[in-house]
Amino acid sequence: MTTSPQVAAPSRSRIAAASLIGTAIEFYDFYIYGTAAALVLNTAFFPGMDPVAGSLAAFSTFAVAFLSRPLGSALFGHWGDRVGRKSMLVVSLLVMGFSTVAIGLLPGYAAIGVLAPVLLVLLRFTQGIGLGGEWGGAALLATEHAPPGRRGLYAMFPQLGPSAGFIVANGLFLVLGETLSDAQFGAWGWRLPFVASLLLVIVGLYVRLKISETPVFQAAMDQHRIAKVPIAGLLRHQWRRVLLGAGAMTVAYTLFYTATTYCLAYGTATLKIPKTTMLGLTMAGVVFMAAGTVVSAMVSDRLGRRRTLLAGTGAAVVWGLVMFPLMETRSVLLVGVALAGALGLMGLVFGPMGAYLPELFKTQYRYSGASVAYSLGGVLGGAVPPLVATSLQAGGLGVMGVGAYVSAMALLSLLCLLALPETGEDSL
Repeated sequence: MTTSPQVAAPSRSRIAAASLIGTAIEFYDFYIYGTAAALVLNTAFFPGMDPVAGSLAAFSTFAVAFLSRPLGSALFGHWGDRVGRKSMLVVSLLVMGFSTVAIGLLPGYAAIGVLAPVLLVLLRFTQGIGLGGEWGGAALLATEHAPPGRRGLYAMFPQLGPSAGFIVANGLFLVLGETLSDAQFGAWGWRLPFVASLLLVIVGLYVRLKISETPVFQAAMDQHRIAKVPIAGLLRHQWRRVLLGAGAMTVAYTLFYTATTYCLAYGTATLKIPKTTMLGLTMAGVVFMAAGTVVSAMVSDRLGRRRTLLAGTGAAVVWGLVMFPLMETRSVLLVGVALAGALGLMGLVFGPMGAYLPELFKTQYRYSGASVAYSLGGVLGGAVPPLVATSLQAGGLGVMGVGAYVSAMALLSLLCLLALPETGEDSL
């Protein structure tokens, strides 16, 4: 009976708010970098390169954070499985917030020369460390407080954080694009969303310091079921689920970052669609992503996680071959359909993952397992697509090759899901 205050309705509402607000802030920080990389970082930190080389350099710094995320997942996962979920969520928020504000204050290449891109890469690496610990903790905070049969519903809240963070981040860029000239935006306007992160971090800390530890982890502590080296136990007993879980996550990352980061750059630079129009279309697409997240998370409590995920992933295999013919029409309406379709499908896959990945792993190393699988999926699905897409576009395959790549990543996720079990009825 000692855990009843933690599962009372007011506490559950607080947990939902903390997981949603935290991931929204963390992903806001991450997304403003992706937007800046598509619009301005190539000229601010890599001047003198031709457009393709400059874009590749900017997207490479974008990819650095995905490479550091598994390290952050292992680090935060270790301590999250050792001392608790709550404390690691607070630390991850501080790491991410500090790195983001520092990027906004970092002088460009014109001011400090080659040191500018070096420091940019270092701060981007630190951003990835923070985000690597964020998602797993937020997902566990929700799922380990949820009553049986409602974990998909509860885990929906951290999964909505990316949609909220993206809309706020790109909304700011949209306002700046409308109010500032191109020269003002390139000189200092792009920095404002980074610095504004400080206010969001303060709000997030206030909320997270008031949450309680999860009853599932507290019970493990009380029963002395805490692993001394969680990552060792994870790799010894459940390494296969880590790899398959990472593969299953790949399609969500691929859809999202192709539709938002690559298509933003392609739409503005190649298709000559105005920057504010592309940002507006992307934000509209993220509304479909949020809707897909809500629907699939709730449906997964009734039909099962795996079945819901298989349906969304199978549709993504087809959509990869459809979205770029729609983009090539240069019709604002059809470009919007292409983005909405990709992001809506991303939501259908992303929604159940908040419960599915934690359910795949034992309590002793759940933070480590869910976080590492999630982050490894990001290396292949988030870091690679903008780089591959830019290279394919510049080469002989063009954007049709980009679409084929998206379908291939979706097929990889589909095969991984087929090798994983259903978990919706399992106890944590």
